[in-house]
Formats: sequence, structure tokens, C-alpha cells
Amino acid sequence: MNQDLVLDSSLQSAKNLAWWLYLGHAASLVFSLGAFSFIPLIINYVKREDAANTFVYSHHGWQIRSFWWYLVWMALGGILFMTIVGIPAAFLLWTVAWLWKLYRLIKGIVDLNDNKPMP
Repeated sequence: MNQDLVLDSSLQSAKNLAWWLYLGHAASLVFSLGAFSFIPLIINYVKREDAANTFVYSHHGWQIRSFWWYLVWMALGGILFMTIVGIPAAFLLWTVAWLWKLYRLIKGIVDLNDNKPMP
């Protein structure tokens, strides 16, 4: 059986960009608790259409949804933190949100390397 390797430079370029954006989101998560994730987020929005009709398009959506849900959970933690009683719950919520986003970044990178679309 003959197997031919077909290289699509535009798909590889989109895949490389998505990989770097995952790293940008991860660096922001580690060094600023996600505060600077808006930088790769803007690039996700701008470059998402360039990946249309490829599996990479779903990775942009995955990163965008991860950012917004992480922001919602961090803001909820901030509201809880404003009350004396809610401070322990806020720290728990922030920890769970951080771990959840870390999971989504790792899963996204693994699936991107395996050429799988995200749900």
C-alpha cells in the first residue's frame, strides 16, 4: 500500500499559529494568572477566519471560550472575595478555575499535535 504525505503550507501555518497562541495563553496563566491572555485572545479573533474549514478553526474557538469562561469564574471569585465569609470560597473557585484552564490548554495542545478538532 502506498502512503503519500501531502504538505499543506497554509494548514501548517495555521497550526503553528494556534500552537503559539496556546503557549501565549499558558504563559499568561502562569505569569499573570491569565491577566494578559487578552493579547493571544485578540490574535485568536483576528486569525480564526484564516483557519476556516480546517480543524484548526475549532482550536481558536476552544481558546476563545476558555478565556471567557475563565474570566467569568475569576470575576465570580472576585465578588465572593468582597465578603468576609466568601474569601475561602473565592480562593477555592480561583484555584479550580486556574486548574480547569490549565487542563483546557494542555488538552488543546495535545489534540492540535494529533491533528484533532476540538469539540
